[in-house]
Amino acid sequence: MTGWAWTTLALYGFWLLAAFGVRTVIQVRRTGDSGFRGLSGTPGSASWWAGVLFAVSLVGAVAAPAATLAGLPVLISDTPAVYGTGTAIAVLGIVGTLLAQRAMGASWRVGVDQEEHTALVREGLFAHVRNPIFTAMTVTGLGLTLMVPNVLAIAALAVLIIAVELQVRVVEEPYLKAMHGPAYLDYAAAAGRFAPGIGRLRTGTTHMD
Repeated sequence: MTGWAWTTLALYGFWLLAAFGVRTVIQVRRTGDSGFRGLSGTPGSASWWAGVLFAVSLVGAVAAPAATLAGLPVLISDTPAVYGTGTAIAVLGIVGTLLAQRAMGASWRVGVDQEEHTALVREGLFAHVRNPIFTAMTVTGLGLTLMVPNVLAIAALAVLIIAVELQVRVVEEPYLKAMHGPAYLDYAAAAGRFAPGIGRLRTGTTHMD
């Protein structure tokens, strides 16, 4: 199992480096701005918790394989097919993350500045899904969990899902509706929230499923 744990750490390290390190360098060179906006909301608010839980999930994703290397047992043992499937899913998620970030271009941000106005991206993966980066990140998390399926990995994945839901529903969707108005409502009626066709704005209303 230690081999899978090391592979998980390597894949996760590559994802962090590519999705945050390299992407930040690209953003700075292109715009002069790192794109990082930090936590949203006041301490204790739902938007604040979204950022905190996201940070916790990132730490948990490292702690899970590290704990297995230290002796924490996995919940599904001696099942290479599960670990291999997880690796394939993680790679798919990593590729999806990078493609979605590229499609976002200069509008890429980590966090939200309520006073900032960025372009409404509707091209590439964003033509079908409004939050493809978060979808790809969750897919990556699922894959990493299957590679080293211990209690810490499952907890980290659960925390990531909660953080993503809070960030999208409490922070980003209200911000985008306020900034782009009818253009965002029209877009939200055509593209799903996390998957094509699911979570679209109901036509003729301002409510999203």
